[in-house]
Amino acid sequence: MSDTLYLSLWYPNLRLATVADKLVAVLDAFAAHGGSPLVYSATVWPVSWSETPVFQQVYGRRAAPGPNTEGTTGVVPRLAVEEALERLHEDFAYEFQIGWNLWEADVSAGLDPHWSYEQRMVRVVGYGPLFDDGAYEAEGHIRIDLGSDAAFLEEDAELDSVGASHVAENVVRLVALASAVEKASGATARLLWSELGESLAQRLTARLGVRN
Repeated sequence: MSDTLYLSLWYPNLRLATVADKLVAVLDAFAAHGGSPLVYSATVWPVSWSETPVFQQVYGRRAAPGPNTEGTTGVVPRLAVEEALERLHEDFAYEFQIGWNLWEADVSAGLDPHWSYEQRMVRVVGYGPLFDDGAYEAEGHIRIDLGSDAAFLEEDAELDSVGASHVAENVVRLVALASAVEKASGATARLLWSELGESLAQRLTARLGVRN
């Protein structure tokens, strides 16, 4: 059964005015670890997730100049963050979507899985201290919603040597990204966790650890 993965980051004595730099550092780290150099969208949520956004921008038609951005859509992280955080409030949350590439298995045909290198949209959220009754305490000053953990386990696919190598590559990319965003943004604590509370490490051991 697939689960949703999150990566939470905390910073000591974080001031709201410095959240922008932390968000830019996290978003910039994706490009070196299988991700896009450009942000696809930005959304600002007031008070809680049940409220209507006070700002939302999809950058699909606002391609920004920069290295390795020709033929792509979006804007560089700093521009997206600056635009969203013009509305800086302690009870707001700031959400950015950015692409991240992983190997995915298609087992719909019921035969040997077909592997392809696919982009998924990852959500990077910066919390104001009062948003959703101080949700940052449990979920991090910055939370990265990584999406389904299926790409790191592929429990529905028969893993031959090729499949196992693709899953292992995805796991290496996950570990590298987690380390990179922690270091780049100066986080002092990080936590990789799942929506159902299951341990990814234990499931990985059961899935891949017994293989030679």
